Amino acid sequence: MMPSTLAATNERPIQENGYTPLDLPELPSTVAHINEEHFDELLGFLKAFTSLTTDEMDNADIQLTDIYAEGIALRVQPNDSAHPRANVQNTAAQDHNFFIPFTASIAQLSELQTQYILLKQRADKKLGKKTIKLTEQRFTVQDSYLVSKNMLRLILTSPESNTSNPIPVHEAGYAYLFDLEHNVTDEHDRPSRSHCYYTLRKAWSTSDGMQAWVDVFLHGDTSGGNWARSLQAGDSVISKREFPEKVEHLHEGQALLVADETSMPTVARLLELWDNPLPPLVLCITQDKGDQSYFNDVKIGTDNISSDTDNKFTVLPLVTGQVNAGKELATLIDNTVGDYLATHPLKIDKVWGALEAGAAKSLRRLLKQRLTLERADAVVKVYWRKD
Repeated sequence: MMPSTLAATNERPIQENGYTPLDLPELPSTVAHINEEHFDELLGFLKAFTSLTTDEMDNADIQLTDIYAEGIALRVQPNDSAHPRANVQNTAAQDHNFFIPFTASIAQLSELQTQYILLKQRADKKLGKKTIKLTEQRFTVQDSYLVSKNMLRLILTSPESNTSNPIPVHEAGYAYLFDLEHNVTDEHDRPSRSHCYYTLRKAWSTSDGMQAWVDVFLHGDTSGGNWARSLQAGDSVISKREFPEKVEHLHEGQALLVADETSMPTVARLLELWDNPLPPLVLCITQDKGDQSYFNDVKIGTDNISSDTDNKFTVLPLVTGQVNAGKELATLIDNTVGDYLATHPLKIDKVWGALEAGAAKSLRRLLKQRLTLERADAVVKVYWRKD
């Protein structure tokens, strides 16, 4: 039986505890996805619910090994390259296996997301971090207009009276999961996707409440793009979930920011809130040259009164002429960065980027190798999937 509280997560041999296996064909791909895209969350679970020290987790191989009905199994293996004098026998003796229980048992994969989110919320709370919110937020459309060739800006308003869940004005990359079906008026026009994440570009307080920008990249016949195009002044829009972005590692050191059209709003807000005396290098990848103008009016540090940045940052444009996805794009980005660094005396200490899933997976590995960075210093997120 599952322990009643998360406090009961002592290390123990998983194979001897009789946890209930899940006979689900999608489980291996789900485990692989979490290991690849949610490493920071696994690290957070270990920090919050185990007695492992930071030194023990640094340079270790951390893997989600299985998902049971009652919880998740994690393995921490010391990295031999970080401990060259450790022999195989001693290294194996230092392996750690942990079981971290859910709040309630699951039987179907559809139940995993809820339990995983609850686990993340508990871990973040214990670590004093901002976390995902499963809450509804209502906005009213005031206007919309193009800010570059294919980027539509929605101007939204919201009453300032919502003190229990205020709109963040000093966060970059804060994302809302918008309910696209809320705005369907004809059943024949139902979108193929019912929800879609979009980043809060900027928000501020006015005499009439809160005003916010949400920038939507319009690329072909997509559910999110069609939804954004269809909105008219006075329409209401609803979000069902909110998610903060991981950018704390950018506060010091020379940073490289990598953005395609979906993550340019995050980078624009990062620049306005920049709290690092070293201005970043921004690699801006667009399919169309007409979207490179997106950063023309962005001023670094303008929303951070303590910033002593010299108000200049470099944008390295990369126009591809095609959909920005896949490992070929990652190779192109890596080569572009390499060519730039070969002629400019910069040592990159930190990376933040967000791209298509295939590109992000490959780029994360390439940049870690090229720049010799620790995994925590090279954050490359998945913002969308080509399929």
